[in-house]
Amino acid sequence: MARNGGDEVPSVLLIEDDENVARAVSLGLQRLDYVVRVLDRGTDELEGLVLATDVVVLDIGLPGMDGFALCRRIRAVSDVPVVMLTARSEDIDQVAGLEAGGDDYVVKPVSPRVLDARIKAVLRRVRSSEPAEVSNHAARRELVIDDQGMRVFKGGAEVQLTPTEMRLLLVLNAHEGAVLSREQLLAAAWNQDYLGNSRLVDASVGRLRVKIEDDPNIPQFIHTVRGFGYRLTTTRRPES
Repeated sequence: MARNGGDEVPSVLLIEDDENVARAVSLGLQRLDYVVRVLDRGTDELEGLVLATDVVVLDIGLPGMDGFALCRRIRAVSDVPVVMLTARSEDIDQVAGLEAGGDDYVVKPVSPRVLDARIKAVLRRVRSSEPAEVSNHAARRELVIDDQGMRVFKGGAEVQLTPTEMRLLLVLNAHEGAVLSREQLLAAAWNQDYLGNSRLVDASVGRLRVKIEDDPNIPQFIHTVRGFGYRLTTTRRPES
């Protein structure tokens, strides 16, 4: 993959403090042809390592700076896909990880092949968000969506979105004015083969609103249609 200097073998940065888990996951992924680097916590060299990897696999329960805080630190420097590892299956942990900037989550213990499938899914979403040759700008007053160049501008400044956030916005943009259910958005933005929770959509919409709305609590662009789903509109008016 391109992030590690053009090598076609995907590179994974595994951040896991449990030596046994780290060893098992690392060996399993290496057998599946991944290049794996392991850290047991956030370090001063984290930013450089993140910029040189294709996917980060991040344990939530790290000592010191936990996985949520570390994910926010990663998001400050990169939109690299982040798969969160959690020892618990509660929705609150999963949603908190997504709100911190994660793209997917896996509950431990996890087999390398399940993790392989999730990594491939987020990489497919990254590839599907790569730029095309011709740009087509859709103006939203202060919001401009370049749906071919995969860039978004708010008030003239470029907004940095994760691949998942970009894909979600593009799906809403492609059906501008129409109400899309959470299930429709999940299938379109996370791919048909993604086995997930519709809470993923709510968490991602919340993160997206923080980045593109003047006030995420009074959305002007991405509207909630209670009982149905979400709608992107060009008219800047608060929800009633």
